[in-house]
Amino acid sequence: FSCSLSDLLCSLLGLLYQEYRDKSTREEIETRRLQDSQTDPEETSPSEETPSEAESTSTAENKAPPQINLLRNSNSRFNLWQDLPEVQNSGVLSILQPDEIKLQEAMFELVTSEASYYKSLNLLVSHFMENERLKKILHQSEAHILFSNVLDVMAVSERFLLDLEQRVEENIVISDVCDIVYQHTVNHFSVYITYVSNQTYQERTYKQLLQDKPAFREVISQLELDPKCKGLSFSSFLILPFQRITRLKLLVQNILKKVEEKSDRESTALDAHKELETVVKACNEGVRKMSRTEQMISIQKKLEFKIKSVPIISHSRWLLKQGELQQMNGPKTSRTLRTKKLFREIYLFLFNDLLVICRQIPGDKYQVFDSAPRGLLRVEELEDQGQSLANVFILRLLENADDREASYMLKASSQSEMKRWMISLAPNRRTKFVSFTSRLVDCPQIQCVHPYVAQQPDELSLELADVLNILDKTDDGWIFGERLHDQERGWFPSSMGEEILNPKIRAQNLKECFRVHKSDDSQRRKLGSRNRQ
Repeated sequence: FSCSLSDLLCSLLGLLYQEYRDKSTREEIETRRLQDSQTDPEETSPSEETPSEAESTSTAENKAPPQINLLRNSNSRFNLWQDLPEVQNSGVLSILQPDEIKLQEAMFELVTSEASYYKSLNLLVSHFMENERLKKILHQSEAHILFSNVLDVMAVSERFLLDLEQRVEENIVISDVCDIVYQHTVNHFSVYITYVSNQTYQERTYKQLLQDKPAFREVISQLELDPKCKGLSFSSFLILPFQRITRLKLLVQNILKKVEEKSDRESTALDAHKELETVVKACNEGVRKMSRTEQMISIQKKLEFKIKSVPIISHSRWLLKQGELQQMNGPKTSRTLRTKKLFREIYLFLFNDLLVICRQIPGDKYQVFDSAPRGLLRVEELEDQGQSLANVFILRLLENADDREASYMLKASSQSEMKRWMISLAPNRRTKFVSFTSRLVDCPQIQCVHPYVAQQPDELSLELADVLNILDKTDDGWIFGERLHDQERGWFPSSMGEEILNPKIRAQNLKECFRVHKSDDSQRRKLGSRNRQ
């Protein structure tokens, strides 16, 4: 390139990362809607890829790429690689295959989005962290918790961006970017784990400061009103590193879907994806660890054991679900619907390896009267039993606290609550629709069109444009889904998404997912065969 790529990227990216990311995911949703509405096989072929942040328009007509300039028109779509004057003037667009142009767009997107992210990080530091009024208000320990190691994160982003820029400057046809992603993930991205693991403390400190220090609240409000922030909140800047490391993994997935199979670029992309997945998992674990420990201590204090005491707190134990259910009185065979008090309340704490059954007692306490390892639980739905026994299921403990088998007939408040308990209690039980890992040719799918924040441990937080397989659904508006890009499972309201009706698009989504995770699958198969031995 004749001019500095840094200057070019700055001129292209009038958007802060939050705007960039939001706009791109909304365009991704719209493109998928368009694909889903097409029924002609000629129009919607499996080779049609889902666009990403930079590739937000079809490249089918590569000989006449769209003319876009973000500097002149802030409402335009993102600049594509094929829109760069150097690319257009070089004649490569008439030589390269459409699939290669799509790959170039996916790689260029990773670079431009990193530039946008770095710009937003820079604003977090220069506009908020280094503000003199804010420095005087905050105690050193408060500032440390609030901003953590953001300077390290920004330094890592800058170094990463410089290497990406250098690669793009080498040749207008980008050779690869995943090798750079791999090197930086292995050698530098551990700073993300440190930052994200601090998130629980960070959120708590921020809320406390807003509540306890009016001067802090006033300065933050004034800083947020600055035109530089474009109406974005301070907290949206604080969460940037976690959003970016997750998004980076998806950008590499997008490249992986477009590289030629069994090529060096596929191998590099798989390596980069695997390392990023390790970092993202470590980030998630870091966030969960502190909140889980605090939660377990809180639960332990509330429990009183009528039976032999079970130690609740363990570094490898966490809460999956808790709540009230109605237990049927008397043995199953002698039940009578004339009894007014047919059911009585019980309270369940379900952990990843243990079920504790209690009755609530005065003083916000729970008296434990039975327990069982989670692996020794079985559930069975009662069907067509009339209104009084609607949403009732049988819970069997193959070995309870007295080392014997026990059964409980339990009634939930709704169909969704019953199904949620049944799936949590016995996770290997067959669901209505089988997971994609069973290699089904087709499976119901949904794409997220409204973000959702999980309210319960068995729920799944959703980001815009997430695609999920539907494993189960209820009549009262809940879906149990498995997200394709990370295989995380959980419940969410059906109103958060739109079902993907076109079987060709569903098949393409599955095909891409198998490809991205094929290295994981081979590891899983090896592990499975070892476990069976």
